Amino acid sequence: MKIVRIETFLVPPRWLFVRIETDAGIVGWGEASLEGHADAVRTVVEQYAEYLIGTDPGRIEDHWQVLSKSGFYRGGPVFGSALSGIDQALWDIKGKALGVPVHELLGGAVRERIRVYGWVGGDDPSGIADAIGAQLAVGLTAVKMNASGIMSRMGSVAEIDGVLDRVAAAREVLGPHRDVAVDFHGRFTLATSRRIAPLLEPLRPFFIEEPVVPENSHLIGDLTRSTSVPIATGERLYNRQDFLPVLQAGIAVAQPDLSHAGGISEVRRIAAVAEAFDVQLAPHCPLGPIALAASLQVGFSTPNFLIQEQSIGIHYNQGAELLDYVVDKTPLRFVDGSIERLTGPGLGIEVDEKAVRAADARGHSWRSPIWRHPDGSLAEW
Repeated sequence: MKIVRIETFLVPPRWLFVRIETDAGIVGWGEASLEGHADAVRTVVEQYAEYLIGTDPGRIEDHWQVLSKSGFYRGGPVFGSALSGIDQALWDIKGKALGVPVHELLGGAVRERIRVYGWVGGDDPSGIADAIGAQLAVGLTAVKMNASGIMSRMGSVAEIDGVLDRVAAAREVLGPHRDVAVDFHGRFTLATSRRIAPLLEPLRPFFIEEPVVPENSHLIGDLTRSTSVPIATGERLYNRQDFLPVLQAGIAVAQPDLSHAGGISEVRRIAAVAEAFDVQLAPHCPLGPIALAASLQVGFSTPNFLIQEQSIGIHYNQGAELLDYVVDKTPLRFVDGSIERLTGPGLGIEVDEKAVRAADARGHSWRSPIWRHPDGSLAEW
């Protein structure tokens, strides 16, 4: 079997899909979405295709090594996302060729269902109680919310109280048997995170996510040692080497993104390294159905898997939704706050190719918002 064609599709709201076709008629799908930079990733996929056309799609690890290491300049989100989309598609082909879901190729299932969480509140969170009520109505037992909108460098009393009030409102709705994770989104300085984290302890958040920007990961140990709240990070870390310092610093939850961090192949390795530090895996995935399916395949075969993010109804989804691009929505339905083990071959979903091609004709030009402090300087989004 040989690869004969590689295509990319820029689909709303902000995703990039990869389609790999073989001479045997088997097609694999991957997701190379890098929010705000889809065009750059598309170009790298086209460059990688020059090598892949005519090769055996079953040599997944060899292709991963060549694409990630043969270039003198390597790593980072753009190269990593292009590699991720291709890697997912190759695993999809392998599973379809053998008639089994990908998790069977990763050692078999270690669980029958995966708990998932939904987003509430948006970039500048408001209406938390109503938003959580809507998620509970569809059966979810966990949610995640941004801690704040724009945050000043040292965090004013009013800003800090606002964070506490919002999380308290969430806890009141959720009660003691459901969970709320709080995303700091890299908007807080280390000093502000250290002030707020202990104040959140009585509300028992599931975890605090990205309390500092990734380039300040060398400081995260100062926070993990100062609070009992589990600390999570990793959506902007792209390989095992990036994760090692934060694992050593005492994070509780690793959050690689399967569309940025080398796909199924590398995230499996990140999970194994994390397990050695007694750290749980909770892949970042505010993306599309292919990224979600790939994340779930890893989750079904990974012992130290905690929970899965998914983007149905997320505030970023303007003009299209995750389930718009699958033929059968049943495999991704929620059952008691979880998604049941996927049993279909490959990634376990059937991509609606007609819908994808129509969406690509519309395309998108999503960009990250630019926020500024009152003095006019750039603020972290």
